[in-house]
Amino acid sequence: MSDAEESGGAAAPGREVWIEKYRPQTLDDVSGQENIVERLQSYIAQNDLPHLLFSGPAGIGKTTAAQAIARELYGDDWQQNFLELNASDQRGIDVVRDRIKSFARESFSPNHDHTIIFLDEADSLTDDAQAALRRTMEQFSDNTRFVLSCNYSSKIIDPIQSRCAVFRFSPLSDAAVREQVHQIASTEGIEVTEDGVDALVYAADGDMRRAINSLQAAATTGDTVDEQAVYEITATARPEEIESMVADALAGDFSKARATLDTLLTETGIAGGDVIDQLHRSVWEFELDDREAVRLLERIGEADYRITEGANEQVQLEALLASLALDEQ
Repeated sequence: MSDAEESGGAAAPGREVWIEKYRPQTLDDVSGQENIVERLQSYIAQNDLPHLLFSGPAGIGKTTAAQAIARELYGDDWQQNFLELNASDQRGIDVVRDRIKSFARESFSPNHDHTIIFLDEADSLTDDAQAALRRTMEQFSDNTRFVLSCNYSSKIIDPIQSRCAVFRFSPLSDAAVREQVHQIASTEGIEVTEDGVDALVYAADGDMRRAINSLQAAATTGDTVDEQAVYEITATARPEEIESMVADALAGDFSKARATLDTLLTETGIAGGDVIDQLHRSVWEFELDDREAVRLLERIGEADYRITEGANEQVQLEALLASLALDEQ
């Protein structure tokens, strides 16, 4: 995401969705993806846009970049020349046969060489739908460009990937998230403490959309957005709580580690999968030696797999802590 859009004045928290209010309008406004922006701008300058495939985690600017391309190509008419669909809503072959094919067949812009179809979460499409999409891309390549967005490019069939210029978006840096938070807080007239900003950056984990949503939600709870407000509104454990739980388990004190886990799951209301995510991203911040870090990563991977397959979250997390405690004894 990016520098905040100019605003006519401070708005009361909750009256407008900030992720849309501060969505970048041009590629120049998109921050944290400089190399990708530079290549996309070269396509626009040469008026030679290929089919595009954007991959990467949520909230890092894929949809924003697609809309910015349309705005820069078509100006005020961009919405008439840009069809946006979410493949997770309609993942079958019918969406390709009906909406996509109809738009591609009927779209004609006298002032532009082609129109754009943006397919968000394209990795949700079934294999049959992707096969049909490939044929549609071939059939209407003269007047239509396709921009596909996905979390995992490996789920997109090779024939589609080979027809696209692939761009891999990376999670946004802490500095980029921090800058955006400060700009929005200043524009909206919100007081944010430094530990509150740190908490927003930690909870976002490179996801600008989550950072902005969390800031707006926390701003409705009081006059000041501080660390406590952020962690409460995002249902995120403090890093020190995660570190304490792991340290107790590694020291062989399973009961104490389990008590911390129980507090996180039942009182704080954190989902087991989120605890796994926080454990994983914090492994190298625990000042563990290599042997302990490898042990922890191995246990995290096993618990994550079992939870993903439908096992009970609390049982698996307790088993993770128990295995760490037993190894120490």
